Amino acid sequence: MLLRYCLRTVSASGLALYVSAAASVPLAAQAVSSVPLTLENTHVSIAGTSNIHPYTASTTTVRVTRVQAAGSVSGANFWDEIVKPGQLEAFEITIPAATLTSPREGLDKNMHKALKVEEYPDITFRLLRFEPGTAGALNAIGVLKIAGVEREVTLALKTERKETRLAVKGELSLLMTDFGITPPKAMLGMLKTDPRVTVTFETVLGVPLT
Repeated sequence: MLLRYCLRTVSASGLALYVSAAASVPLAAQAVSSVPLTLENTHVSIAGTSNIHPYTASTTTVRVTRVQAAGSVSGANFWDEIVKPGQLEAFEITIPAATLTSPREGLDKNMHKALKVEEYPDITFRLLRFEPGTAGALNAIGVLKIAGVEREVTLALKTERKETRLAVKGELSLLMTDFGITPPKAMLGMLKTDPRVTVTFETVLGVPLT
């Protein structure tokens, strides 16, 4: 899972300028501050298939564990300012893996075992940078950590400004095996899940604009 933080609808050329310029600004030279970002109506889901039937699992429990932006980013122009070069310093979210549940009976136990929730209770996504996507979308490049294994991933995002908030939708296709996860089995091994799953993320981002 997720996830993109700070944006409005921007053109691909404008975003490319943001990415290249931000890379040239040393973080040590920037004044940064924590941002009281809120996630509203958040929903993360995982969809996959097996040799018997498709399945889904989802959670609404997502925490923002770190957000830092330049000290000048605040007030009514937050969403406009945050996309300027050098304004975003850090963004990270956490999902308690054990909160992922499925409507299919018996799937949760096997899923949680595969995710090693006792040893690695959290799934995290740490944003590295933004890049222009296709058809007006945006790619969030970041480090996804599942079951203790980290991989760099690209989360395709779409955003929509809703007054003082930003609606964000994202999607990511990944292989469980890339994170050292053995695809769950059930029914004495008769049910076998495909290692490829699709993760979708929806939320509304908000910040105090005062």
